[in-house]
Parts: sequence; C-alpha cells; structure tokens
Amino acid sequence: MPGTDFAARVLYFSALSDIVSRCDWGAAPPKLVETFNGPSQFVIIHHSYIPGECHDSAECIKAMQSMQDFHQNDRGWNDIGYSFAVGGDGNIYMGRGFSVIGAHAPRYNDKSVGICLIGDWREKLPPEKMLRAVRKLIQYGVEEGHIERNYTLLGHRQVRDTECPGQRLFDEITTWPHFSPRPSGPNDNYKAFR
Repeated sequence: MPGTDFAARVLYFSALSDIVSRCDWGAAPPKLVETFNGPSQFVIIHHSYIPGECHDSAECIKAMQSMQDFHQNDRGWNDIGYSFAVGGDGNIYMGRGFSVIGAHAPRYNDKSVGICLIGDWREKLPPEKMLRAVRKLIQYGVEEGHIERNYTLLGHRQVRDTECPGQRLFDEITTWPHFSPRPSGPNDNYKAFR
C-alpha cells in the first residue's frame, strides 16, 4: 500500500471495482487518522440498524453521511467507525479503509476490518448482492495482503454486548469460511472508541 498518506490510501482502493470513494459519497474529512501495522487478524461484521436499508446510490450516500455525522458529531469519534460499508445497491463504500484504527469493536479496533451492511438484519437476510460484495471485499483484502490469509471472521455481538449484526445476518455468516464461534482474540490492550 502506498505510504500512509490518507489521500494516497483512498486512491489505492480504486483498484477494487464497485467501491465508492470517500470523495464520491461526500465524506467529511477525518479528525485524525491513526494506522496500525497489518495485515488484519480479524474481520468483524456489523449492521447499521439505523439508518435502515438503502436501495440505490442516492439513498446509500445519505446513509453513509448520516452514519459519519452521528459517529463524528454525536459520538465524538475521529470518523465513521467502520472500515467499509456495503449498501443495498451492491456497492462497497469506503469508511476508514484497511489498516486504519476503527471505532467499531472495542479491543479489536487496531487489528480488524469492520464491515457494516447498511440496514436492519435482525429478521431479514440482506440481498445476495450485498453478501457477495462483502465476500468480494474480504477476498480482495486477503489477496492484497491487508487481511491475514487465516483471518478470523466474527459478528459484532461476539466482541461486545449487542444484537449487531442482527440475528439473520449472524446466522448467515456462521456458514462462511473462517467464522469462529468463539473469538480467540485480545483480552487486553483495550482500544476505546475514537
């Protein structure tokens, strides 16, 4: 990956088709960018719950802006909490990106990729194009060396007391390669949300 410059990192991801850059979804600048040495050991799956499902690019862009506004302004974090988000349009939206410390899973923020599927997936399974985009992003991360080949896949609920990523989505990811029923991760080095 070229340097640690944030703009260079954004350009680097244009190699993955179907990715919507921060510029293209109208992201506000991050307050601070802190990186960690990759590759990531963990991939953690989330749902947004609110905002709900988005079905086209305009709705998904609004959802991304809403999440970033909530995370930065209401929560006081440096940026949107997730590394990436996937919309109902099947596109991958860049959040913090690979190897940037996130604010999505305490104790895992400096060793994971956090992928949010926009919507409420407690009772309903996300559309196949969303699931396919998540798998494609993970595969790309592995192939490019951003995610360890023997990574551990987890649902957010496994590392924090939450319903996230929703029961139906959680049931789905338990069938995916690398899913672990028990996180064997960090028990110390707590990283607070930022």
